[in-house]
Amino acid sequence: MTTPPNQPPQYSGYAPVQPMSPADERLWATLVHIGGIFFNFIPALIGYLVLKDRGPFVRAHTATALNFQLTLLIASVVAGVLTIVLIGFVLLAVIWVANIVFSIIAAIKANRGEWYTYPATIRFVS
Repeated sequence: MTTPPNQPPQYSGYAPVQPMSPADERLWATLVHIGGIFFNFIPALIGYLVLKDRGPFVRAHTATALNFQLTLLIASVVAGVLTIVLIGFVLLAVIWVANIVFSIIAAIKANRGEWYTYPATIRFVS
């Protein structure tokens, strides 16, 4: 079905996605990494779903943060089960410190406009 030549095309209901400026991409990537310290995978998931089409830099950083936070979630569940054997308490502390340290490093890299990949991360989304 084609539109007659004198009529405007139908409105689909969706506005085109506007790309972000590089400064905005750096800001949102930084906030997603910092948000992981306080709220685990939730900021990375929301950031990935909302911002993935707004620019390649913010997409890469939100995907990387989401992969890292999901890896830490799995590690925390395993460590939680291992608290029965008491080794889990040590693992939970290590996971907590790793989350803080690597999230701060990633946030600094994102703020500088540099690419960053977390170490030892399972890749769920790309």
